[in-house]
Amino acid sequence: MRVHVVSDVHGNAEGLATAGDGADALICLGDLVLFLDYHDHARGIFPDLFGVENADRIVALRTARRFEEAREFGRRLWAALDVDRETAIESAVRRQYAAMFAAFPTPTYATYGNVDIPALWHEYAGPGTTVLDGQRIELDGRVFGFVGGGLRTPMRTPYEISDEEYAAKVEALGEVDVLCSHIPPEVPELTYDTVARRFERGSAALLSAIRRTKPRYALFGHVHQPLARRMRVGTTECVNVGHFAATGRPWALEW
Repeated sequence: MRVHVVSDVHGNAEGLATAGDGADALICLGDLVLFLDYHDHARGIFPDLFGVENADRIVALRTARRFEEAREFGRRLWAALDVDRETAIESAVRRQYAAMFAAFPTPTYATYGNVDIPALWHEYAGPGTTVLDGQRIELDGRVFGFVGGGLRTPMRTPYEISDEEYAAKVEALGEVDVLCSHIPPEVPELTYDTVARRFERGSAALLSAIRRTKPRYALFGHVHQPLARRMRVGTTECVNVGHFAATGRPWALEW
């Protein structure tokens, strides 16, 4: 059995169309939407609406962790735009989802990232795509558990939930062979982004579950340039499967 795993697709529909080549199944750990590309400020929903110069400005503010200034700047931009914010974002996300879900091979098992909008997924997921969040599946004798979304941050991305709600989803999985999530467990080497120069939020509940239930693997994404891409926690191999938007390469699990 060979499974390919991707995360942080962020608009890379072309790469996604071949991500399952040579595999028996594809697993996607979320973040399909590209709102703003921090490497190429001309890509994404934000520059499409407000232009590259404004994208440059908001990236600079966020990178400097001046989040309140970034929010105020964003509010001024939206106020000057002659369109309803929710309508504009949903329309753009729908266009991206149509391309992303059409590119998924059969079978695909997917969970949400923190920038995704779960309420829309059921409209685009075809019969070959199974969406899981706080749920388990069995593939060729191995049990995979899925936990979608992220924890609350000053960035206020669309699918951030409380620590308690997230922990309840982790607890609902019980013992699994492969623990699949969008965000990493709360381990400094796995949560630190070396380019953004900041710690992203990891989950203490995931780390506790890894130590308690000892899955063979814990797979995740979210941190685009991690200090450590792979390390062991006890007997569990923790793997950041990579920033698929940039690499176009899936991570492979074979048994």
